[in-house]
Amino acid sequence: MENKEQHQKPVDTTEEFEHVKQTTMESLREFITGLFNIHTDTDRDSTIDAVKKDISFRGHNAWILIFSIFVASIGLNVSSTAVVIGAMLISPLMGPIVGVGLSVAINDVEMLRRSMINLGVMIFLSVLTAYLYFTISPLTEETPELVARTYPTILDVLVAIFGGLALIVAKTKKGTIASVIFGVAIATALMPPLCTVGYGLAVGNLAYAGGALYLFSINAVFIALTTFLVSKVLRFPLVRYANSKRRRFIARLASIIALIVIIPSVILFINLLKQQVFETKSREFVSKEIQYEGAEVVKSTQNYPTKTIDLYFIGNPIPQSKITEWEEKLKATPKLDGCNLRVFQGSDRSGELAEQISGELKTTILEELYVKNETTIRDKDERIRFLEDEIAKLKVRENITFDLVSSEAKLVYPDLLSLSYSETITNDFSKIDTLPVVNLKWNTKLSRTQRQSNNASLATWIKFKMKLDTLAVVEQ
Repeated sequence: MENKEQHQKPVDTTEEFEHVKQTTMESLREFITGLFNIHTDTDRDSTIDAVKKDISFRGHNAWILIFSIFVASIGLNVSSTAVVIGAMLISPLMGPIVGVGLSVAINDVEMLRRSMINLGVMIFLSVLTAYLYFTISPLTEETPELVARTYPTILDVLVAIFGGLALIVAKTKKGTIASVIFGVAIATALMPPLCTVGYGLAVGNLAYAGGALYLFSINAVFIALTTFLVSKVLRFPLVRYANSKRRRFIARLASIIALIVIIPSVILFINLLKQQVFETKSREFVSKEIQYEGAEVVKSTQNYPTKTIDLYFIGNPIPQSKITEWEEKLKATPKLDGCNLRVFQGSDRSGELAEQISGELKTTILEELYVKNETTIRDKDERIRFLEDEIAKLKVRENITFDLVSSEAKLVYPDLLSLSYSETITNDFSKIDTLPVVNLKWNTKLSRTQRQSNNASLATWIKFKMKLDTLAVVEQ
C-alpha cells in the first residue's frame, strides 16, 4: 500500500506542473490579447458620424484654414519651425482625407463624393492663400524650411503610414484622443507642402511647386490608405443599398479605387526605399573607401535615376590606377553594383570640371573652403600672438643678465650654494604655457624652516628683478 502511494506522488506532481504551466500560458495569452486588442473599445457608428462631420469644409473651417495657411507661410518665409508647428495645430486638413479612406472601406459613394470635393476645395484654397501671401511678401528668399518641402523621401512615406495608423485608431476609440490627432497633424506635415506649392507658383519655380504637391499627395494617399486598411481590419459596417445591382456596382467601384490607390502606393514606397538605400550606401562608400593622400573630396553627389556618384577633388592629381581600384570596390559593394563613378579633379584643364560643377555646388565648395581657411587663419593668429608675447617677455629678460641676478642673490643670501634658471613648457591639456623655474641649493646647516623662508623671499626678489608674473622654485 505504501509503495503505491509513493509511486503515485510523482504523477500527481507532473500533472499539477502541467496544469500550472497551461494556466500561466493562458493568462499570458489573455494579457497580450487584451493589451493589443482594439476591437472591444471601438465605436464604429460614432466614428463614422465624426468623420462625416469633419469632412464639411465651410464657414468656420474655411476661415481657420486660411488663417493657418497665412501663419504657416510666415513661418516658412522666416524659417521658423515653431511657427510652422503652431499653424499645423490649428489647420483642419485631416477631415476630407480620412473621409476618402473610410468611404472606400464602407462603400459609401456619397461620403466619397463629398470628401473628394472638399479635399479639392481645401487644396485650391490653401495654394491660393499661400500664392497671394508670397506674391505680396517682399521676402522671397529660399529658406531651409521651404526647400525641405520640395521633394519626398522614404521618411515622409513612413511618417504618413504610421501617422495615418495612429490617427484612425485614435478616431475609432470611444472618446477620441485629441492629443493624438494634434500630434499626427504635426508629424505628417500636410500644410507646409501646400504653402510651398503657393511659394513655387509665386516665384515662378514650377519644380518646387511640383515637388511640394507630390509630397502632399504622398502624405494624403498614405493617410487615406491606412484609414482604409484599419477600417477593414476593424470590420466597419458596409453601407447597404436597397438595389442589389447598385450594391454590387458600388462594391466593385470601391475595390477598383482601393487597387488604384494601393498598387501605385506600394510601387512608390519600394522606389523611394531603393533610392534611400542607394544614397545611404553611396555616402558610406565615399566616406570609407575614397581616400588618397594629398587630395581631398570637396563635394560628392549621388544620382539615383542614372546610378551615378560624382566626386569633386582638390589637391594632388589622382592616378587612373587608383580610380580603377575604387571602381572595382564599387562594383563589389552590395546595392551599388552597376553604379558609375565619375571623378572630377582640380587639375583638370579640359574645362569639364567647370562645366560639371553647378553654381550652387561652386558656392558650397567656396563656403566650405572659406570656413576651413577662417579656422586655420584664426588658429595661426592665436599662435602668433602667443609667440609675440613670449618674445616680448624674453626681450625684457635679456636686459637683465643672469650673472648680475645670481651675484646679487649670493650677496643677499650667503648660505646659497647654487642657483640655476630655466623656462619649462607646460601643457594642462587646455592650453600650453611657459613657466619660469629656479633651482636652489642651500647650505645643509640651515634648518628646513629657514630654507623654506629663504625660498619664498628669494622667489619674490627674483620675480621683481626679472619682471616675471609667475615663478616656480625647486630646492635641490
